[in-house]
Amino acid sequence: MVQPPQLIEIEDTITVRELAEKLTRSPADILKKLMELGIMASINQIIDFETAEIVCSLYETKVRRVLSAEQKLLEEIIDDEESLQNRPPVVTVMGHVDHGKTSLLDRIRQANVVSGEAGGITQHIGAYQVNIHDNRITFIDTPGHEAFTAMRARGANLTDIVVLVVAADDGVMPQTIEAINHIRAAKVPFLVAVNKIDKPEANPERVMRQLTEHGILAEEWGGDIIFVPVSAKSGEGIETLLEMILLLAEMNDIKANPDRPAEGVVIEGELDKGRGAISTVLVQKGTLKIGDYLLADVSWCKVRAMTDYRGRRVDKALPSMPVEITGWSGVPEAGSKVQACDEKTAKAVTTMRANEKKIEEQKQNSRISLDDFFRQMKEADAKDLNLIIKGDVQGSIEALVQSLVRLSTDEVKVNVIHSAVGAVTETDVMLASASNAIIIGFNVRPDSKARKYAEDENIDVRLYRVIYEAIDDVKKAMVGLLDPEYKEKYLGRAEVRQVFRVPNIGAVGGCYVLDGKIQRNANVRILRDGVIVFEGKLASLRRFKDDVKEVVENYECGMGINNFNDIKEGDVIEAFTMEEVPRHL
Repeated sequence: MVQPPQLIEIEDTITVRELAEKLTRSPADILKKLMELGIMASINQIIDFETAEIVCSLYETKVRRVLSAEQKLLEEIIDDEESLQNRPPVVTVMGHVDHGKTSLLDRIRQANVVSGEAGGITQHIGAYQVNIHDNRITFIDTPGHEAFTAMRARGANLTDIVVLVVAADDGVMPQTIEAINHIRAAKVPFLVAVNKIDKPEANPERVMRQLTEHGILAEEWGGDIIFVPVSAKSGEGIETLLEMILLLAEMNDIKANPDRPAEGVVIEGELDKGRGAISTVLVQKGTLKIGDYLLADVSWCKVRAMTDYRGRRVDKALPSMPVEITGWSGVPEAGSKVQACDEKTAKAVTTMRANEKKIEEQKQNSRISLDDFFRQMKEADAKDLNLIIKGDVQGSIEALVQSLVRLSTDEVKVNVIHSAVGAVTETDVMLASASNAIIIGFNVRPDSKARKYAEDENIDVRLYRVIYEAIDDVKKAMVGLLDPEYKEKYLGRAEVRQVFRVPNIGAVGGCYVLDGKIQRNANVRILRDGVIVFEGKLASLRRFKDDVKEVVENYECGMGINNFNDIKEGDVIEAFTMEEVPRHL
């Protein structure tokens, strides 16, 4: 007989057939060994690494774990400091509606006279680059901070710098405050563009004074935030704004390695009648070339053609360059991570992800709620309790914010990441999704879009009419009073009539079910002369040689107990389950 190899390599899982091939044994031999270990398997059944390792040890073969194709792909490549080069900063413009965000972006594009393209830029895609003193700046043209946060909720942190636009004649408005909260939640450096300074009623100092109330202090007043007065209408201050963006980029050391496989983020995707599935991709690391294979979520692509923001064909895209790519197998979702890889890996990983996505869709998305907050906190998964507060009047909101923040302890910190007057909106739910926060509404209701989005994303939205009720509920969540209760449900009892010793498994009890039923994976107690000698889980349940789900009264069965080998004849095994009793506020 062919001797098995001394060392084999396997991934996290392997089928019985593949393991047999690696060990140069017949599948029947492997199935026999698994049976001896108490595992009933079929030839195509997947077994985990630990089980495969035990089987291999029986053949005196060592096992080395190797990464799967997806794990290798997702394994982060650490770039050497010497390989990093300066790249253009990626900028998003945010602010209140009607404060001139779009006008400012239009003016920046028109002012791009250095490259001799004044007014000649055709924006084919949702991002473009401008030149200033032989340096490039990439602007992401998003429909506002809703899109900014929606992409961040999917893990796409593509923005290096944010320009917060505030109108000099209007001052700080509700959406300005909202934008500030979004920027802070994203922890992105920003500068303030005070727009419309050409208007007679413009008052830039009032804007600076109002922003100090939100913790934003201008450099002129001893702070660290750059303020630039601009006019989108006349073009005044635009060049200074671009220079300040470059200065902020230099201060934050924005670099990337261009000599590596490309990585990036999908900005937007669409299905074109003539060209098929296309997407706009912002390259973040490496260099993307024609012919490269790309992977984005459940879509793959062989790059057939790339066009830049002016609609010109390009052969390669460097870090911070936005390009439109054709050749996708499906339309990738905005915010998806894009990675360059080989063809085999791209197709295999997308197939695997598509299957996982189907399974995941069937499971409920587990967002944090007040009821399970304390359990997560104990597991060190949540140290901060993030809250978004919406109310009918500012006075109530301030009272509620102050009361909730005062609840903070050394173990749990209450963070109010956003508070504002008005109904709970879809934007609030997006922010909650991105920041894993709970929304508290005081004398307000969510609108229909927000309610549906909250249900889809499983965001916890709590509505109150009395401030003290909200405070009490948050307090209960922090001290764990909402930890779910459990009650025991009796299943049945069985008597041990005979004890068998099985190699590599231990003691197995030959039992007779006295009453009720015994279920696989149930909790069990071992009673000896009426005294509990052990409590644990049922490891195996068999009728003759078959694994069974349950055995009912007056039938015989074989039982193995997890971590317990001291079974004796005459012992009584009591089976039970623990059922959760829902707790309601």
